[in-house]
Amino acid sequence: MLRPASRRPVVGIIGNSSLLDQSYPVHAGGTMNSEAVALVSGCLPLIIPTDPNFVTVEELLDLCDGFLLTGARPNVHPSEYGEDETPAHGMFERTRDAITLPLVRACVERGQPFLGICRGFQEVNVAMGGTLHPEIRDLPGRMNHRMPPDGSIEEKFALRHPVRFTPGGVFHRLLGTEEVMTNTLHGQGIARPGSRIVIDGTAPDGTPEAIHVAGAPGFTLSVQWHPEWNAVNDPVSRPLFLAFGEAVRAWATCRAPHRLSA
Repeated sequence: MLRPASRRPVVGIIGNSSLLDQSYPVHAGGTMNSEAVALVSGCLPLIIPTDPNFVTVEELLDLCDGFLLTGARPNVHPSEYGEDETPAHGMFERTRDAITLPLVRACVERGQPFLGICRGFQEVNVAMGGTLHPEIRDLPGRMNHRMPPDGSIEEKFALRHPVRFTPGGVFHRLLGTEEVMTNTLHGQGIARPGSRIVIDGTAPDGTPEAIHVAGAPGFTLSVQWHPEWNAVNDPVSRPLFLAFGEAVRAWATCRAPHRLSA
């Protein structure tokens, strides 16, 4: 059992709307996200109901020390990057858009750390003014990056393709290698990078897989794959969540006097 000696920094885990037993509305987060935050990053995981009817960006920035922008089935609505909705864009969760996009921009400005995963990776690009392809596998020369429709959860999250990083870039320095193997469970991907978005890793077919925000004062690393899977043991996931935890603790330490005087 986890028994922290002192208050752990809080990581707000972006929750997703769902139906329990196909009838009861809930805000939920995958257990593997909480495991990665608690057991690798060393922070307190807190699932956030991403709906502006219940929370505000300002409240979240004050409550949490960092944020995990999780993956999800619904996609960012194309109107957020100036395009019309089509059947290829899939399903949406507009309440999440209303929270996460301004949250990303505020974190970039403040230096408050976040780690983007899959949809979260795409949210970071859109928040910074970028666009998305609605269906990667329909593009010439691209592979199918979607989750396998059948098989066990281990098979669905199995490593499926390499990601190559920019030599000397942020991810190369963090992971100590220019190439890693990752899982892949996404349908959409970056079309045009947003302002200050640095593509620091790509799949063999050229699909962007790792980004950060140039000149941001805080931790802004985001990945298109799912590092929360087996994060305790995976040699790629573990250093990513360790670095995120260090950034969150640094932010919490800097803001501690504010908390004590509040």
